[in-house]
Amino acid sequence: MPSGKKSRQARRATPPPVKSKGAPRTRQASPRALAIGGGIVVIAVAAILIAHFTSGSSKKSGLPRNAVAVGSLANALPGSSDVAAEFKGIPQTGTTLGWPSAKVTMTEYIDLQCPICQEFETQVFPDIVARYIKTKKVKVVMKPWAFIGPDSIKGQAMTLAAAKQNKAFNFAAVLYNNQGEENTGWMTDDTLYNIAQSVPGLKIPQIFTERNSASVKAEAAQVGKDATAQNVSGTPTIFLTVPPGKTEQVPLANGLDETTLVKYLNAAL
Repeated sequence: MPSGKKSRQARRATPPPVKSKGAPRTRQASPRALAIGGGIVVIAVAAILIAHFTSGSSKKSGLPRNAVAVGSLANALPGSSDVAAEFKGIPQTGTTLGWPSAKVTMTEYIDLQCPICQEFETQVFPDIVARYIKTKKVKVVMKPWAFIGPDSIKGQAMTLAAAKQNKAFNFAAVLYNNQGEENTGWMTDDTLYNIAQSVPGLKIPQIFTERNSASVKAEAAQVGKDATAQNVSGTPTIFLTVPPGKTEQVPLANGLDETTLVKYLNAAL
């Protein structure tokens, strides 16, 4: 099985089968979804998560009866070892990846069930990590936005909960490497557990508890407010900020547009 750079090249040669309808350059939000991205999202998060936790689960927590306590690469999902290697040695603090001294801040708005984000995160982002983040030139702030549907909210909550353990990027990357088709209800508790147990060091009972916490709900609501303030209408959306605070959006043509992102990063540096 190919790994690392070879596996990404193989995926470029044979694009993932999951695509958004109409194949826009980014996954676009409807006006209604943009409204939900603000204050209404808090209600949606509460309703969906409560309903999910109280139905179809052998335990209130959503964990399987034989759940492991801490994630590892033993019996991990495909791509998990590549993800662990990708982020090894890079500091993570909440939803920020990289060294505080980095000159450029790259802010990325992503939806965890967005297939165009999946292309970006699995085929472009690993190169950005190697070229700019590991070299301490750029740090990344992740904004997990939920606008496509219920699975978006579940993925957002779990990613923000993983951020409490400074493993948001690992969790999101494993998820994207094993993403299902959008709006099919694929992001079940069993799937989320399998993703979590594939992240070495992730405390699994804690993430399943934290995903429904008040702090995660507040952070999810803030992401929606930030998206509205920055006129974000789809994912992935990338902004670059350089001292003393100049911010500009990177005009990605599609999820595989590494050329444009590299051009803007080099100009910012």
